[in-house]
Amino acid sequence: FYKDKNYHQEKALLAIERGISLVQVWEDDWFSKREIIKDLIRSKIGLFDVRIGARNCQIKEINSDMARDFIDNNHLQQYVNSSVKIGLFYNDELVSVTTFGKLRNFMRSKGEEGEYELYRFCTKRGYQIIGGFQKMLNYFIKTYNPNEIVSYADKRWSDGNLYEVLGFQKYNESKPNYFYIINGKREYRFNYRKSILVKQGYDPNKTEKQIMEERGIPRIYDCGCLCYKWIN
Repeated sequence: FYKDKNYHQEKALLAIERGISLVQVWEDDWFSKREIIKDLIRSKIGLFDVRIGARNCQIKEINSDMARDFIDNNHLQQYVNSSVKIGLFYNDELVSVTTFGKLRNFMRSKGEEGEYELYRFCTKRGYQIIGGFQKMLNYFIKTYNPNEIVSYADKRWSDGNLYEVLGFQKYNESKPNYFYIINGKREYRFNYRKSILVKQGYDPNKTEKQIMEERGIPRIYDCGCLCYKWIN
């Protein structure tokens, strides 16, 4: 209730300007995904249990169940439906996954032909796959011939350097997004739009924020994202 909506974003930007690698962790993630967070922090400081070169790995497209299981166990964000799911295998073991799909509606009303969004990328916890993301990206470009690929780096964790190394260009920095805290967990605001609240019987003359505050449900704002685009 007492922090300005830009508080976390300004902290992240100040750290980036000073060359500080700042990690910001939500409390609910710490309780529910603590081991993933620990491994992400270890990777940020270069501590890995296994290091593998991408040249020793094989690429295969995988099914939704395999992608979902891997992402849910190795990524802070949950799996989202995607049309292209690329897996990297080492000795027949899945060690990294990247997923792509059409631009999502909340990013743009309608994507053009040949426009894709990179939804998720993650590596098995404790593993470093040197050149792994580049190998999967190159496979996707060669196989699907996209006109452009967009993706977003969460400023809570990333300065976007990996995208820039691989030829993506930063084209925007999004404003902080907000969530509602319900039963100790962040809930995305999409399910609490005013139109939905009014259908549930709340006062149509009040704003979404007013309705939620009267219910005793606070907002929390993130750091925003760095927006990147690769153009063929």
